[in-house]
Amino acid sequence: MSILKDKHILLGVTGSIAAYKAADLASKLTQAGAQVDVILTTAAEKFVTPLTFQSVTGRRAYTDSDLWGGEAHVLHVGLGHSTDLLVIAPCTADTMAKLAHGLADNLLTVTALAATCPLVIAPAMDGGMFDAPATQANLATLIERGATIVGPAEGHLASGLLGKGRMSEPAEVLGRIRMALGKKEKLADKKIVVTAGGTQEPLDPVRVLTNHSSGKQGYALAQAALDLGADVCLISTPTALTVPVGARLVPVRTAEEMKNAVLAECADADALVMAAAVADFRPKHVAADKMKKRDGIPQIELEAAPDILKAVAGFRLALSEAEGSKKRPRVVLGFAAESRDLLDNASEKLKSKNLDLIVANDISTVDAGFGAETNRVTLLFADGRKESLPLMDKSEVAEVILRTVATLLE
Repeated sequence: MSILKDKHILLGVTGSIAAYKAADLASKLTQAGAQVDVILTTAAEKFVTPLTFQSVTGRRAYTDSDLWGGEAHVLHVGLGHSTDLLVIAPCTADTMAKLAHGLADNLLTVTALAATCPLVIAPAMDGGMFDAPATQANLATLIERGATIVGPAEGHLASGLLGKGRMSEPAEVLGRIRMALGKKEKLADKKIVVTAGGTQEPLDPVRVLTNHSSGKQGYALAQAALDLGADVCLISTPTALTVPVGARLVPVRTAEEMKNAVLAECADADALVMAAAVADFRPKHVAADKMKKRDGIPQIELEAAPDILKAVAGFRLALSEAEGSKKRPRVVLGFAAESRDLLDNASEKLKSKNLDLIVANDISTVDAGFGAETNRVTLLFADGRKESLPLMDKSEVAEVILRTVATLLE
C-alpha cells in the first residue's frame, strides 16, 4: 500500500464501544507503512487503553492528560500541523457536534481545530442519534467543509436496537483513507475503466466455458487507480475477491456483456485498462436445458467471441472522426497472457488492436499469471519502447502500470 507508506496519520478515538475497531484500524494502517499517532478522549479510555494502541503502532498514544503537561502549549499544534490526514474513528455524536461548532475542550478537538490536513470521520452512535436533526445538521456542516464521512452502517447496536449507527468496518475506513490521500494524486478527476476476471460463455443453463483467471491483477489495478485519485469503474466477472472501496462495480459474465459495458463506460473515460481474460471462442448454440449424460457426448460447435479491444478501436476512430468529439478513451491498455512466443504475440496484438500500451504476461510459470499473488510482466509501448519488470507482487505491478497510464495521459 504505497499510498500509505511513510504517511503520518493522526487517529482520534472517542467514547464508543466501537473503539475496539479503532485498534484494528491502527494496526492495519501501521502494517501498510503509515506512521500512526493516536489521541484518545477521556471517554475512549473507558473502552480501550493507550497501551493497546502503542502496542500495535509502536508509537506513543496521547490522552487529555498530555494537554496539560509540559508540552501543552505546542502539542496540539505540532500534532495538527505534522499530519497528512486526521481520522476520527469512532466519532461520537458529541465529538461531531464539537467539530461542527469549533469547540475545543480536549486534546483531540483542539488538535482538530489546529489541523490543516484533510479530515475523515467514521461516526458511531446508538439508536436514533445519527438521524436526529441536530446530528444531521452537524454532519451537513462537516461535509460542506470538506470532511469525508464513512458510514455509519445499519445493524445491531449496543443498546440492542437495530438501526443506523454502527461504525463502518476497519477495511472500509481504510479504503476511504486511501481515497482521501489520493485526491491530489496524478489521476485525480480522471475516469479509469478496468476490466477483471475470466468471462463465462454458457453451454447450457448449468455449464460454462471459462478460464483460470482469478481477477487478482485486475482488482489490484482498480485499487492502484483509486490510490492515484481516479474515478474507477470496475467491470468484472464473478470472483471471490472484494471490490476495492470506492470502485463502482459493473458485474458481467459473458464477453458480449463485457463488450457492451466497456463501450458504454468508455464514452467518457480517460483510460481503459483491459485486464480481463476474455474468451476468444464461445458455443455457437446454447442448449435450452441441461445436457444429460444419457443423451451421449454432445458435439459443441464454437464461434468467435466478440473482440472487445477491436470494438474499442473502432469506437475511438469514430469519435476522433466526428466533428467536435474528443477521442475516448484517451489511453487504451491491453494484456497479452501467453504461454509461448510472449513478446512476438504481444507485439502483434499491440499493433492489431491499435493499443497505446500492452502488458505481456507469461502464464507458463508458477509464480506469475493466473491465480498467483505475484507477476512478471513486460510493458510494450506503441512507440517501440519496452520495459521489463522483475517478479513483483500484483499490487506493485498494478502501481507501476497505473503510474505509466498517468504519464501517458499527461
